[in-house]
Amino acid sequence: MEYCLTTNNLCKQYKHDKALHNLSMHVPKGSIYGFVGKNGAGKTTLIRLICGLQRQTSGGYTLYGVKDTDKAIEKVRGRMGAIVETPSIYPDMTAEENLKIQYRILGMPSYEGIRELLQLVGLADAGQKKAKDFSLGMRQRLGIAVALAGSPDFLILDEPINGLDPQGIIEIRELILKLNRERQITILISSHILDELSRLATHYGFIDKGRIVREISAQELEEACRKCVRIEVNHAGKLARVFHERQIEYQMLSETEAEIYADMSVTKLVLMLAEEDCEVLSCKEQNESLESYYMKLVGGDVYE
Repeated sequence: MEYCLTTNNLCKQYKHDKALHNLSMHVPKGSIYGFVGKNGAGKTTLIRLICGLQRQTSGGYTLYGVKDTDKAIEKVRGRMGAIVETPSIYPDMTAEENLKIQYRILGMPSYEGIRELLQLVGLADAGQKKAKDFSLGMRQRLGIAVALAGSPDFLILDEPINGLDPQGIIEIRELILKLNRERQITILISSHILDELSRLATHYGFIDKGRIVREISAQELEEACRKCVRIEVNHAGKLARVFHERQIEYQMLSETEAEIYADMSVTKLVLMLAEEDCEVLSCKEQNESLESYYMKLVGGDVYE
């Protein structure tokens, strides 16, 4: 498999705080890579290192086969576009003026392509409206347009849907999918909003306390997320006793709810509990969620 980014035992130390600890990851070319972790797990630190905004304490990384110690790394970074933390835009300028500034920064010979770029991100009709008067979703899309100036084939988005309303989230999602599918741009998305990420990602990297704890494809994740039965009863203690005695795997979600990981019919389940005077109030089959999978991976209870 060809990778556009790999890291090897990457470490970043801030005095007594270790933000990254021997982090190794692999972003396949052409993928939408979901970089999943809690706030403070090290996601933004990794992105800042890759973009050349900070230097690592130890370890290294490779972009398109070029090591970070190679003189050619700066040229290779020209193939990247990124939004780190917040979009880099000028609030007192229009969308078009923002892009013209970025074109000049990149040393591009003309403004050809700006109208097409504005059309791509849905800002062709923004006219003379200043960026400070944009909605949050519009500012995010303008930030993506700025990151796309220079036609990168690797796009890094740090928490791109934070704070967006449902319409804004849908617009960003459709734009990301379009960039990946129609323009073959590899996209790394840092996020802790897992429900939305599960609609996009083809691959995942789970980070916790500065380490990658697992990398997995969306297909492998789907196979790993087990089917279960979520059940609500009137007496959790009796349910727990029944399942413990019969060595049936389960997880309590609350005082009345549990998830059961066993292949059995609903009738058999209800009768088994009825024998112990435990009444079943509701019963529903479902798949383990990405959120649940992640929380079990790093420890803790997703329902806390």
